[in-house]
Amino acid sequence: MSLQRKNWNRLAVSTFLFALAVGPASAQSVDDVAARLKSTFSEQGIEIDWAGVSGDTSSMRLQGVKFKPAGVEDAMDIGDVTLEGVSEANGDYTINTVSTSAYSRSEGELSFEMSPFIMRDVVLFADGTNSPFGGMLYYRAANLDNLVVKSTGKTAFSASGIAIEMSEFDGGKPVSMSATVPAFTSDLTLVEDPRYKDAIEALGYQNINGSALMEGSWDPADGKMDISKYDIKVDDAGTFGITFSIGGYTVEFIKSVQELQKQMAAMPEDADNSAQGMAMLGLMQQLSFNGATIRFTDDSLTNKVLDYVGKQQGMSGKDVANQAKAIVPFGLAQLQNPDLAAQASAAVNQYFDDPRSLEILANPASPVPFAMIMADAMANPANLTRTLGVAVQANQN
Repeated sequence: MSLQRKNWNRLAVSTFLFALAVGPASAQSVDDVAARLKSTFSEQGIEIDWAGVSGDTSSMRLQGVKFKPAGVEDAMDIGDVTLEGVSEANGDYTINTVSTSAYSRSEGELSFEMSPFIMRDVVLFADGTNSPFGGMLYYRAANLDNLVVKSTGKTAFSASGIAIEMSEFDGGKPVSMSATVPAFTSDLTLVEDPRYKDAIEALGYQNINGSALMEGSWDPADGKMDISKYDIKVDDAGTFGITFSIGGYTVEFIKSVQELQKQMAAMPEDADNSAQGMAMLGLMQQLSFNGATIRFTDDSLTNKVLDYVGKQQGMSGKDVANQAKAIVPFGLAQLQNPDLAAQASAAVNQYFDDPRSLEILANPASPVPFAMIMADAMANPANLTRTLGVAVQANQN
């Protein structure tokens, strides 16, 4: 959303008023921006507080910030947060950049380190209005250079170059979004459970490297949420990907869910929250299911697993695959959908003969209300695969 200062185009406006409009904001304005930030997070069920505020709207700093999501007992000390380039138009605040300090935390043998998190073109929508973004924080881009989790001083997991982008906000158009993790690593030698440790060593995945990518869009007008890509790739293993599409995820739905979450978070641990739980189920009935896929694209993992299992049982990996192909039809018979069982069996056979990709799809002829899905799941589960239009395919591009 392009947010600009009011266009002062009347020559009669005095120089004094013009200077007030474009000059630095007063200390009171800085406090207003800070208060707006707090209320925006509060709408999402997150408490945020600070020890002090300094600077002006060209560069203001929130000192000693504490961050507490709903349901979390202890607030996190995240240090100082800097807001640079604040402007106002039509009651909305736009901030060029919001950046945190570097963050670290230790708890026992585990420690967590994060480089400064930077958001760009942040919009804090006006209070007392129907926020066009459902009360959620909107920004055009965000970056996190490094994130590290350590165990006993050794790096257990790390990710770098994390980036999030959203398209310009326009109430009449869907917002597209993407998130990328160009590189992550994990040291699986730190796994101590012998059941998993032996398998990790046998498969050769003591240290893994990979990447992740998410792409999608959301239309606030009709609530259609599409995740067109969500891929997690592990080098020399494979790529696990999902997609899904739902309807009814409107601004009103988001606000209702947020309000229920606040109510549940405010209740004592031993309180009866069954009423809120039923209300949440009621809200879910507003959603509809448009489709989804789950896909695995192999990059040598399948044959490694088959060989490993075969070695444990004193047979070859090919024998394990043939055994699996023989067993699968009996398991699929439980679905009480002969057409799907035959299709899935053929796909599994094709995949084990030539492991490239295996995909489960749910593609109903028309959007299915969540109420119908829940009804089938409880009263007639055998019909659920037909309701959702489930199919299985192998080795498709």
